[in-house]
Amino acid sequence: MVKVVLDCFGGDNSPGANVEAAVKALENNKELYIILTGDEANLKAELENKKFDENRLEIIHAPEIIGCDEKPTDAIRQKKNSSMIAAIDRLRTDDTVAGMVSVGSTGALIAAATLRVGRLEGVMRPAFCPVLPTMNGGVIGICDSGATVDCSAEMMHQFAIMGSVYMESAFGVKNPRVGLLNVGAEEEKGDKLRRELYPVLKAEKNINFTGNMEGRDLLSGKFDLVVCDAFSGNVLVKSTEGACLEMLKMLKKNIYSNWKYKLGAALQKKMFTHIKDFMNYQNYGGSVMLGTRKTVVKGHGSSNAKAIQVCIEQVCRAENAKMNEKISTLLCNKE
Repeated sequence: MVKVVLDCFGGDNSPGANVEAAVKALENNKELYIILTGDEANLKAELENKKFDENRLEIIHAPEIIGCDEKPTDAIRQKKNSSMIAAIDRLRTDDTVAGMVSVGSTGALIAAATLRVGRLEGVMRPAFCPVLPTMNGGVIGICDSGATVDCSAEMMHQFAIMGSVYMESAFGVKNPRVGLLNVGAEEEKGDKLRRELYPVLKAEKNINFTGNMEGRDLLSGKFDLVVCDAFSGNVLVKSTEGACLEMLKMLKKNIYSNWKYKLGAALQKKMFTHIKDFMNYQNYGGSVMLGTRKTVVKGHGSSNAKAIQVCIEQVCRAENAKMNEKISTLLCNKE
């Protein structure tokens, strides 16, 4: 049985999407147990008329909500009865709980997970690793994308190892091809940090380092994991998502501008549906926080039920693959 805590507030579609995701996840996985945190009355109202195994679902009453505009350190200290902190505390104190999912404040989640749940032995800093689809039908992990903005070469070295373990454990990618985000493909390119890191990654026997990766190659399918500091990684992810969404808008606008285009689009409806699904981040879950003692998954604030359900499945895959144990073993052996 895999136990997952689900923070049910803080998202644009909470708590309805969270509860719907929990019910569907329970239906699809008979070995799953979910703990919902949030206002009990609201959660019970959302559960009304839904069919689920009551023996595999639990509610923790936590009526407060941490807003994205609140200072993270103040919020986790002052709002001890919030849905996020209730989830974190259950994760920290209950050895049977594998991980948690939240679509709430990113800053508060990073601070709470790092301070209260703690880091795995050997880990210097945690890292977020979201995934995006590639043109060859696979996925690519981006590590780090928002947890540690100011990085050293040693930290990013660890990101490469943790990210590789994650891609192999959660997605079955054998010997993941690792690239270093840089301004050029040549070995000597980049700033001091990247020039210092390149030979370290090249010499690392526990990863399949394939060289520098330029931003334009993110979705090409040439890489399975890209290593970066959180600042550049976050810009890369959001720029890519934004460009894809704007391309879809432009395509739709042009189609409706001419009756001939409309006719052509009608004949290619399945193709356009496929493209839309390919570019929809909701289909790929959230960002796993690598390096914490237990698995934490941060979903988009605008996540719908499907996206949150995928986040829950990410925790299950990481737990079943013993991802954290593998990461800790590799990093401790380097001490």
